[in-house]
Amino acid sequence: MLTPAIITRVVGAALEEDAPWGDLTSSTLLPADATATADLVAREPGVFSGGEVFTAAFALTDPTLRIDVHVGDGDEFVAGDVLASVTGTARSILTAERIALNFTQRMSGIATVTAAYVHAVASTHARIADTRKTTPGLRAVERHAVVSGGGHNHRYSLSDAVMAKDNHLAVLQRSGADLATALREALSRLPHTTHVVVEVDRLDQIADVLAGGAHTVLLDNFTLDELRAGVAVIAGRAQVEASGGVSLETVRDIAATGVDVISVGALTHSSRALDLGLDVRID
Repeated sequence: MLTPAIITRVVGAALEEDAPWGDLTSSTLLPADATATADLVAREPGVFSGGEVFTAAFALTDPTLRIDVHVGDGDEFVAGDVLASVTGTARSILTAERIALNFTQRMSGIATVTAAYVHAVASTHARIADTRKTTPGLRAVERHAVVSGGGHNHRYSLSDAVMAKDNHLAVLQRSGADLATALREALSRLPHTTHVVVEVDRLDQIADVLAGGAHTVLLDNFTLDELRAGVAVIAGRAQVEASGGVSLETVRDIAATGVDVISVGALTHSSRALDLGLDVRID
């Protein structure tokens, strides 16, 4: 969850990185009393995300700046739309400009791609979810952008759910442990509210996962025929998640197999920054 404390920490670190000893250009070249208004303008259509982060970049730089965000996170826009405006000391505006743009472009890019995936699976019951393939230190920011685009968040961290993947299963197998027994023993030690997900890459693994009591079976890199077969085998006894090989071209067909969740790492690791600009109007 993108809380005010996280926003302050993440944006503050970015500002510190970008101007550790101040902004030499603005502080030496621009008059101290110069004021301006800057508009955040869309150069291309998309879905907006990052209003609070945009605001924080300027407010943490100079609390006297007036920041007006004209759209909400999740709102669609077209090229030429003015999404936000900042008024005040020109030095402060230009010092925070790059950081404000970096976050807003990145977040709006993720939201826009997520919205495309969500639109692609419309009228199916599959939900689009992100993964932990996020930029280190920016998970809350990027995952907020996924929600802005109409997607859903997966487990936030390793502490939030049990999720046994291929390497976990390989270690279990090498140690001679039985998967179903290991899952039942784990469930007996966990709080009843803890969700358990197990990733499989073969149909013949599903029986042991169900016998162990997993709540979600993740079918990884399955073909469409294998996904349909997996959904039939599971038959409502657990939630079915699909991952691997997911693109805008394939996601509709994957959703049509009957899976409940489609997790897409590309939402956060491959979305490009949207083209937004900060246009200054001199007072």
